[in-house]
Amino acid sequence: MSYADVNGISLYYEEHGSGQPLILLHGGYGTGDMYAAIMPSLASGRRVIAVDLQGHGRTADVDRPLSFQTMGDDIAALIRHLGQPQADVMGYSFGAGTALRTAIQHPDLVRRLVIVSHPVRHDGWFPQSLAGFDQMGPAFAEAMKQSPIYEAYARVAPRVEDWPVLVDKMGTLLRQDYDWSAEVAEITAPVMLVYGDADSVWPAHIAEFYALLGGGLRDANWDGSARPAARLAILPGHTHYDISFSADLPHAVIPFLDAPSLDPPPPMGQ
Repeated sequence: MSYADVNGISLYYEEHGSGQPLILLHGGYGTGDMYAAIMPSLASGRRVIAVDLQGHGRTADVDRPLSFQTMGDDIAALIRHLGQPQADVMGYSFGAGTALRTAIQHPDLVRRLVIVSHPVRHDGWFPQSLAGFDQMGPAFAEAMKQSPIYEAYARVAPRVEDWPVLVDKMGTLLRQDYDWSAEVAEITAPVMLVYGDADSVWPAHIAEFYALLGGGLRDANWDGSARPAARLAILPGHTHYDISFSADLPHAVIPFLDAPSLDPPPPMGQ
């Protein structure tokens, strides 16, 4: 259990295992603890750094808006704080937005990137999800006090009275329009996209996002020589709300993280 003083924030993180570092970023209102069920799998053979992002869990909020761009800078600063030239970065939902911005803004620091259940454009979310973002305000904050999400927050938050502030900031962030499609080209790391087959993101948008990474644009050839470095996994029987703690998630991403190379093989005969 440690804190890194970066960018004016005291960022909480926990380390598990040893080996190639993997920065693990949680979903909205959560903490690094949300990965407890799959942490043994993820930390087997690698050093997992599970972070509590701004205003979440054990990381106290500061006087700045919640911004994927700013939190991306926080994670880049954390990688440098840890003395690592590069790290793998994996995020789910809210954490995936942060992971994506980290790789766009600091491509030299990210070795491999895993995006779980997050679109590259705001309108990639289903209308029901967008409507949910619209509800994030004072009434929502009060109603959530009866939920397990609030109970988990209240157990560890340094200032429990900041709960309404977090909900308000989250609503403001998630209602903002964005389109990072053009910026995906800045990413130099191989990318894996992971979604449930009943996720909160349009399937057509998932295909579009994958295409931006060079995937799904042509046949891979019988020898695999024309396949992209990017990977896509659709996990059957999963939704946006259970994918982050499913055993199917590490089973999907560990081969991507562990592969010696993700480059396609040369054409046969060359």
